[in-house]
Amino acid sequence: MTAKLNHTIVAAHDHRQSALFLSEILGLEPPVLLGPFALVTAGDELTLDFMKAEGEITSQHYAFLVSEAEFDEIFGRIRERQLPYWADPYQTQRDEINHWDDGRGVYFEDPCGHLLEILTRPYGSRGTSAKNPHPLVAQKLQ
Repeated sequence: MTAKLNHTIVAAHDHRQSALFLSEILGLEPPVLLGPFALVTAGDELTLDFMKAEGEITSQHYAFLVSEAEFDEIFGRIRERQLPYWADPYQTQRDEINHWDDGRGVYFEDPCGHLLEILTRPYGSRGTSAKNPHPLVAQKLQ
């Protein structure tokens, strides 16, 4: 049997707003309400189940592998909304994208501060032979 991730719960102050943001920015179907959850379907069977949370929310990271064409569309929506974006997860390279593994990647935040990422190649997929290897892959053990 192969285990597949089916869903994960995403805490949000306004679960409807956050779910709608994600579906719109990624160009996915609108969220579906199911009890206390607003579900966004990403991929074949994976849902991100947004749930209202009170108090402080710990930022989580969600990365989405997309095609080159989808990257262009999503990145266009990020820029259209004038959202801040970064080339790195530490958010030090603002208004830049990365080209790790000879693909493209960019990080941006959702309304609750979760760090979202779109990338066109899985990190490490080109190893050290890539023109632009992922910085962590390029490290050599001594």
